[in-house]
Amino acid sequence: MWEKLSRMNSCYAGMDCELAEICSREIGIARSRNFSRRFSASEIIVKQLNLEKKLNGHDGCVNAVEFNSTGDLLVSGSDDCKVILWDWARNSERFSYPSGHLDNIFQTKIMPFTNDRKIVTSAADGKVRLGEVLDDGRVVAKMLGEHQGSVHELAVEPGSPHILYSCGEDGLVQHFDLRNSSAIKLFYCTSFAERSKQPPKVVGLNAIVNDPRNPNYFALGGSDEYARLYDLRNCGGGAFSTSNRVLDTFCPHHLIQTNNFHITGLAFSNSSELLVTYSDELIYLFQKNMGLGPSPLTVSSENLLRKLKRPQVYSGHRNSATVKGVNFFGPNSEYVVSGSDCGHIYIWKKKGAVLVKLMVGDRNVVNHIEPHPHLPILATCGIEKNVKIWTPMACDVPPLPDDIEQIMESNRQGREDHSRVTLTPDVIMHVLRLQRRQASAFTERRYSAGDIGSDEENEWEAQNLEFLDGNVSFEEDSTEYSSDCNIS
Repeated sequence: MWEKLSRMNSCYAGMDCELAEICSREIGIARSRNFSRRFSASEIIVKQLNLEKKLNGHDGCVNAVEFNSTGDLLVSGSDDCKVILWDWARNSERFSYPSGHLDNIFQTKIMPFTNDRKIVTSAADGKVRLGEVLDDGRVVAKMLGEHQGSVHELAVEPGSPHILYSCGEDGLVQHFDLRNSSAIKLFYCTSFAERSKQPPKVVGLNAIVNDPRNPNYFALGGSDEYARLYDLRNCGGGAFSTSNRVLDTFCPHHLIQTNNFHITGLAFSNSSELLVTYSDELIYLFQKNMGLGPSPLTVSSENLLRKLKRPQVYSGHRNSATVKGVNFFGPNSEYVVSGSDCGHIYIWKKKGAVLVKLMVGDRNVVNHIEPHPHLPILATCGIEKNVKIWTPMACDVPPLPDDIEQIMESNRQGREDHSRVTLTPDVIMHVLRLQRRQASAFTERRYSAGDIGSDEENEWEAQNLEFLDGNVSFEEDSTEYSSDCNIS
């Protein structure tokens, strides 16, 4: 029998890889589970991804989407401050509810092993909130904690129905246990400072992600160029403890000590590789052995860097207009996916960084791409007021667009032009004043509040000038801003 199977395998040796897989599965050579995983990761399936449906129900930009653990439901959050749980296959809402947030929702997550009845959210109002479905179908929302500034991301401890973490633009990392009523402030993320110089500055945080292979490890990324890896077991000393040491840091060698780039998104693969996307730069894939250690400023010399392997680079997109995430795709993280300011969805092969698929995902900007947990399906969102579902469709495999070179060149040129722009403190303060006025007008329209006095505005300006100088007080309240979907 084995001789017969060997002869059959030799017959398939000259076939297309995907066709050979199907033939092997049909005659029982390939195991069903192995076949499913390999076929889901095949390049021909990825190239056949196409728009299947749009989920319409939000009244603002959609900033967050996530599948539940089984993949049959999808949760989304929007600038309209509403949360929707979708039965995406039937293109219908299971339910929706007002989150209680006062500004744009940036993150929505379904807590595992809760029968999809607990949804945690974070937003531009600095709040972390829980929506819980009661037995009678009503949803009760309550606040879990807050930050001084926007909260772009939450991280749920893998497999836990109770534990999650938040990071905010105030640099604070917090721990939440849904069985308790209060949050624990773990630590403030600060910059790396050389000895005998100014004290470290607070690093505003955009991204937090847990390592799925080791729940004790998590990574942070924010307003400087370093992705930091931490061990939760070293983070129990309180928010101002000096014992919360960084375990390792990751940064492309040419960005070390540049102070001009910041991280908007992070993702771990199922083999603990770390994917990092930078604002107006590129995407980088780091292996465990590519770290700079806990003190990256001590390894900035060329001789030391020459000994370290360089990360894989993924290019062609542009990440500038919004805070974009990045993700892996495939049962074994075989692909890297990202949105772009040009409105396209980019899919690269992880190994070799070859671009295999480019799709129009939004009229303006694609912010977030969420892979299905088990199938070759993607959910995406952006500036448009809907969620898009992408599935493989039986059709001829389309080539990459004819104008792909022009698209990628335009993105590259935009990055280079942006990198040559230098903003003085006066220009920055002018932008901040405009943002302040927009926020005040927005607040007045929503709450019919009185005018903000000039003394308060001067105080606000002084605080922001202090922030620009790097002298940040942790205990001082900061002004919250309206975060409408502005592309420019």
